[in-house]
Amino acid sequence: MNLIIDIGNSKVKIAVYSKSAIIFSTTRKHNQLYETVFEILDKFKNINKCILSAVGKLPTALLNVLPKTITKVELSYTLNFPFNNHYKTPQTLGVDRLALVSAAVVLYPNENVLIIDAGTCITYDFVDAKSNYFGGAISPGLTMRYKALHNQTEKLPLLKPKSITSVIGQSTKECIHSGVINGLIYEIEGVLTYYRSKYHDFTIILTGGDSKFLSKRLKNSIFADSNFLLEGLNHILEYNT
Repeated sequence: MNLIIDIGNSKVKIAVYSKSAIIFSTTRKHNQLYETVFEILDKFKNINKCILSAVGKLPTALLNVLPKTITKVELSYTLNFPFNNHYKTPQTLGVDRLALVSAAVVLYPNENVLIIDAGTCITYDFVDAKSNYFGGAISPGLTMRYKALHNQTEKLPLLKPKSITSVIGQSTKECIHSGVINGLIYEIEGVLTYYRSKYHDFTIILTGGDSKFLSKRLKNSIFADSNFLLEGLNHILEYNT
């Protein structure tokens, strides 16, 4: 069994795989990491491999928590990946993006794939049908946009995402919701339009914490998959062990 630990900017995702099948997954706060790992190790006695991914610095204590009998792989650009990485600065490429592109290549072989990860940041990553990856884009995520309006101004309130039905806001709060949500939707639609002008056919994957909220508002045909990054991490673990 494989233990997958993904430490993101906002939350921690932990999963257990039996070969290619996910049999357990949970999302926790950062301060629940060690407690959750202990619970999982107690429940799943046959875990023998683990991959650790962190967008920031990986807690060194986590390596000491895991039993010596478990083979440990720390995700970095120096590992082997199932795609051709043409990124100009691979050492600066986020490990989460490495995992997402790996998942795309494995789950959608011989296809052009655009992965949109709607988390703390919005990342766009494109891999072509020949498994060539060149890069993509990064922009502020949904919550970050709300926080920026509040933190960088004197009077605008801090709001949480809320469903809207109109582009024209008739109060300050409605205007903020319209600007943030519609602005992000139009951004995504614009990115999709660009890729359509370059590629006749491609698959769109939407993942991340805000994927469900956004998928209901996007007109384009997309596949929403909340476990896409975990799938990539599991394959990278298998690929390197």
